[in-house]
Amino acid sequence: MKKRNFLKSAAVAALALSAMGASSIGAPAQEVTLRMHQFLPAQANVPAGILIPWAEKIGTESGGRIKVEVFSAMSLGGTPPQLMDQARDGVVDIVWTLPGYTPGRFPSVEVFELPFTMTSAEATSRAYWDLFKSDMEATEFKGVKILGTWVHGPGVIHAKGEGIRKLEDMQGKKLRGPTRVINGLLAELGAEPVGMPVPAIPEALSKGVIDGTVIPWEVTPSLKIAELVDTHTEFSGGTALYTAAFVLAMNQAKYDSLPDDLKKVLDDNTGAEFSAYAGKTMEGFDASGRAIAEATDNEMIVLDEAEVARWKAVAETVRDNWFDEMDAKGIDGEALYAKAQELIAKHTK
Repeated sequence: MKKRNFLKSAAVAALALSAMGASSIGAPAQEVTLRMHQFLPAQANVPAGILIPWAEKIGTESGGRIKVEVFSAMSLGGTPPQLMDQARDGVVDIVWTLPGYTPGRFPSVEVFELPFTMTSAEATSRAYWDLFKSDMEATEFKGVKILGTWVHGPGVIHAKGEGIRKLEDMQGKKLRGPTRVINGLLAELGAEPVGMPVPAIPEALSKGVIDGTVIPWEVTPSLKIAELVDTHTEFSGGTALYTAAFVLAMNQAKYDSLPDDLKKVLDDNTGAEFSAYAGKTMEGFDASGRAIAEATDNEMIVLDEAEVARWKAVAETVRDNWFDEMDAKGIDGEALYAKAQELIAKHTK
């Protein structure tokens, strides 16, 4: 009888220890699933070449304890401008998006979208991370965990018909722009800016809602831009007409809930080096996008430096207007721009 009671007590104790997750009996390690949401089709360059490989790397380096599920083309619902709120509110765990899709909420980021500011995507992405850490993290991005900050390669004008060969050709052209600053630039140059997220561009072009669009080469294959326009206008010189700024953002509470060793896996694969890698990789895809357009009957237009100088003169007004807008928000826009320029120069090889 005593033996039977002893065995019963031992079994009860073992069950209790198991329920408590006692490490002494080999309880399983914590496992986490993170849902990432982004707006491009899965086969597009950024998800296929950056986001999905990153998710797989996180899984491998965590020993399978973190699983990052990537949901593409807004498959979890909502619109691209809602992505930041989805991360902030915990609707999803991670998003890749443009802060500029929500005008006015992240004004300091716009400094990198000002015309003729970026040199290379890698250098500008490094500068973006530095400025994010010093001037944005504790203010505009408070409440969300930013994993990476980067920009795309030089912006290109893709247009129907005769296209854009000189500044005067911009007059009255309905051109899609991605963010408030870039739309302001298009307006100052004489065009009629039409703001819309990337996924809406093909239909807008095919239906004649717009005459053209500004986007980098890398995303043109997934949108079949070469089939929808006739010309592509590039700019000579060491700086780009524009670039757009991205973030990889995570719900802060979700990050805070992770054990320290899993936080380290994320920390080791995010930040300055990841941002630089993502920017460089994104710009690296430009060559294949351009090659596809070159293989068509479309015309490649490259504005010489004398013509580009005319555009730069007009762009000074865009920059001055931005300084005034930032001053009204209590931000020293001129100082922020100077700092961004110094950081880009520092990182430009």
